[in-house]
Amino acid sequence: MTSHFGIVIHGGAGAISKEKATPEIEKEIRDMLMISLNKGYDVLARSGSAIDAVQAAVNVMEDSAHFNAGKGAVFTHDSKNEMDATIMDGATKNCGGIAGVRHIKNPINLAREIMENSPHVLLMGDGAEQFAKEHGIELADDD
Repeated sequence: MTSHFGIVIHGGAGAISKEKATPEIEKEIRDMLMISLNKGYDVLARSGSAIDAVQAAVNVMEDSAHFNAGKGAVFTHDSKNEMDATIMDGATKNCGGIAGVRHIKNPINLAREIMENSPHVLLMGDGAEQFAKEHGIELADDD
């Protein structure tokens, strides 16, 4: 039986100013988008789950300063880096989310951990970070 699947990614919200959108920066962004897309696609091509594909693709964007996620998250008005993430399993309708975390390297990983290993759907701020520490989620400095 042949499997047919597709994958679509979204590089985040916001816009890069014309002054910062050099051809080199645009190439870096497109390259990272292709890496993200390919990471997710590779999971699906190996018969991996959609959840694993989403997490793999989003991790690439969270690890890049080019996207409004993880390492590249936009700072708040108070110059703090606060991040949110959600993930949902379409088959089971189970989901997990986080809001307002500041020290989580890959927020999508914490959202998945909440989905799979918590009675909660959404954790935020200090409570989400405490859950992350208790479950071995990788942390990062808030700078």
